[in-house]
Amino acid sequence: MQTKLEKISPLSAIAVNNIHLQHHNELDFLSFREKLSYSNISHPHKKIEWKGARLAIKAALELIQLPYPGFYKDSHGKSYPMDGYGYVSLTHSYDIAAAIFHKEMPVGIDLEKIREKAVPLGPKYLDPSEQEFLDNDVLMHTIAWSAKESIFKCQGRKGISLRQNILLQPFSSQDREIKGRIYATGSSDHHYLVRVIREGDMILTYTIW
Repeated sequence: MQTKLEKISPLSAIAVNNIHLQHHNELDFLSFREKLSYSNISHPHKKIEWKGARLAIKAALELIQLPYPGFYKDSHGKSYPMDGYGYVSLTHSYDIAAAIFHKEMPVGIDLEKIREKAVPLGPKYLDPSEQEFLDNDVLMHTIAWSAKESIFKCQGRKGISLRQNILLQPFSSQDREIKGRIYATGSSDHHYLVRVIREGDMILTYTIW
């Protein structure tokens, strides 16, 4: 997947980058808390992934002319700006990192490589009705997996099951938008529109509340 910058609206943008191509970039823009977190990552590849995601969100913010505020994770593992303004979601897969920011609405983003294992793992993250229309297709299963992950990240709470609480409407492999909803959680249902981008063997999905 190539480096990508997209301004979704005056309030929102996404950025995708190859973490190895960005490896030489400096991290002077990080907050003290983030620099401490970065220094405590011992695994070399995880360190590169973490850096790639922060460079991606910085690029997205620059696209809508906002400064980098620094980010922290809450008790659910969801990242938030340290200045209290806006919403962010980060993701990485293999050599790619991506980020989405919105100044007013929760967001979710996910990257997945198209892999055969998405089909046998289907019963773990799919409703039986979804398995029926996905029809053992590897690409379709990967798109569904990624779309559900984006919705999960957007809602920002633990205890939500991809299989039991997130349901996708039927779609085709050519669709660039997928409809889904969260249901049966004890609170009101919420509907989502998930954007889908495919490039090579990678799937990128994102959604805005």
